[in-house]
Amino acid sequence: MPIPQFVVELRKHIGHAPLWLIGVTAVVLRRVDGQQRVLLVRRADTDEWAPVSGIVEPGQEVAEAAVREVAEEACVRAEVDRLVWVSTGAPVTHVNGDEAQYVDHTFRMTYVDGEAAVGDDESTEVRWWPVDRLPHMRAVFADRIAVVLADEPECRLGPLRD
Repeated sequence: MPIPQFVVELRKHIGHAPLWLIGVTAVVLRRVDGQQRVLLVRRADTDEWAPVSGIVEPGQEVAEAAVREVAEEACVRAEVDRLVWVSTGAPVTHVNGDEAQYVDHTFRMTYVDGEAAVGDDESTEVRWWPVDRLPHMRAVFADRIAVVLADEPECRLGPLRD
């Protein structure tokens, strides 16, 4: 996965030490033939299906980051409906040894236009999946999609599972 340039610069100073980062998850919905579908990418780093996700760049609004990530990764234009969940992920150690922890902002988004396709080297496949027939994915990503589909009126804060 490409590392944002600002993270590369920070790593020159802190090495592999833990880094706190702001993340976004974009759960893009589209109705096709009366059926609700969700946009998923097959991640190049893990070969797993997941919603589009990424890191907010310095000075960028989190909602703008979600829109940007969808365009970059899936060649689709989508608009943010609303923020549905803010949560802190568990600490991770990336394959290069970098340690990080992410505060994720999960957005419910609506497809506007564009043909879903692989847009960069972060994924190997892009596909619209019926919401009732999603592929196997990590629980954290399935949970984020479930919260979007629940369409609760309030933004969820904190962990879904205790």
